[in-house]
Amino acid sequence: MTDTIRLRLEISYDGAAFAGWAVQPGQRTVAGVLAEALHRILGDPGAETPLGLTVAGRTDAGVHATGQVCHVDLPAARYAELAGSLLRRLGGLMPGDARVKAIIPVPDTFDARFSATFRRYEYRVCDDPWGPDPLRRHDTLGWPRPLDLDRLNAAAIGLLGEHDFAAYCKRKEHATTIRAINQLDWRRDPDRTLVATVQADAFCQAMVRSLVGAMIAVGEGRRGPEWPATLLTLRERSNQVTVAGAHGLTLVAVGYPAADEYASRADATRRLRA
Repeated sequence: MTDTIRLRLEISYDGAAFAGWAVQPGQRTVAGVLAEALHRILGDPGAETPLGLTVAGRTDAGVHATGQVCHVDLPAARYAELAGSLLRRLGGLMPGDARVKAIIPVPDTFDARFSATFRRYEYRVCDDPWGPDPLRRHDTLGWPRPLDLDRLNAAAIGLLGEHDFAAYCKRKEHATTIRAINQLDWRRDPDRTLVATVQADAFCQAMVRSLVGAMIAVGEGRRGPEWPATLLTLRERSNQVTVAGAHGLTLVAVGYPAADEYASRADATRRLRA
C-alpha cells in the first residue's frame, strides 16, 4: 500500500454559484472544484489517486463558509514534493469563489467530521426599508418589515440546550434529530444588520435556517417569544416554520479538541449519531 499523509484543509467559499458542498453529477459543487484542482496538481486524472474529501459540515446550495474544514489523504511522497507550493498552486487553480486558506498535516486519527466538537454559523438579516447593501446582497437576507432585537433574543433562549429538533429538520432515515445548541443569540452590527450566531455539536439539514425563520416570526411580532420552543415537542417537521433563504447563512468556525483526543472524540460522535 502507498503511504499516505492526512491533511487538514481550511476553506472559504461564496456559495451563491455552488449546488452545495457534496459532489453531484452535472452540478458545480465546492468538493467538485477542489477535487478537480487537486487532481490537476497531482498529475493523476482520477482512479489511481482517490480523493476522499471528508468535510466538517455539508453545506446546502447557496450557503457560504469562511471556516469550513475538510481532510484528505494524499500519497506521502507526492506531498513531500509539493508541500512548499501546494497552497499557492491551489490558489492558481481554484475559482475565485472558493479558496483553500491553510493546509496542515494532521495525525491520521483526525476526522474533519467526527472529531469536531462544534460548528458555528452566522445568519445575516437586513430589515432596513431599502434592503441590504449591494456589496452584501449575496450573504444577507433582506426582510421587508422591522425586526425587534429583544424579541429575537427572547425567542432564542427557549431553543438553547439539548433537544429533539425534529420540527426544524429534514429528517433522514436512521438518523437522530437530537442536537445540543450551546450558543444562540442575535446582535445588531454598526451597519444595522441583524446577525444571529448559533453554535452546536452538529446540525441537521436546514436546521439553522428553520430556526432563523421561526425567530424572525417572533421578531416581527407575528408569534410570541415562547412559540419556537413549543415546537420542540413535535416529532415531525413543522409546516408552521418558514425556512429562511440559504444565502444569509455562513459557516464561520469548526472546533476540534487537542490532537490526542481526535480519536476518542470521533468514536464518541459515531456512537451518538448511530
